[in-house]
Amino acid sequence: MIMLIYMSVPVILYIIGIISFISNRKHLLSMLLTLEYIVICLFFILFIYLMYMDFELYFSMMFLTFSVCEGALGLSILVSLIRTHGNDYFQSFNML
Repeated sequence: MIMLIYMSVPVILYIIGIISFISNRKHLLSMLLTLEYIVICLFFILFIYLMYMDFELYFSMMFLTFSVCEGALGLSILVSLIRTHGNDYFQSFNML
């Protein structure tokens, strides 16, 4: 029962992050920020699960490492997009 209480708050935060990711599709920076929010919520869920089941927390450190790499890749894409197109609007460039 206590696991349900501990897991309900991060799952609600995760769902709020998904909704905000779907609704913010105008700027790349806002999409990257909501993706980082979703990753932090997933880390919170993983950390609670690993602590509740008495597992080692090394997997959470690996998850944080991959999420930092994902954030750095997103920022590099943002910088290259701003240098080539002048802004981070998705409507300003053609996907083809």
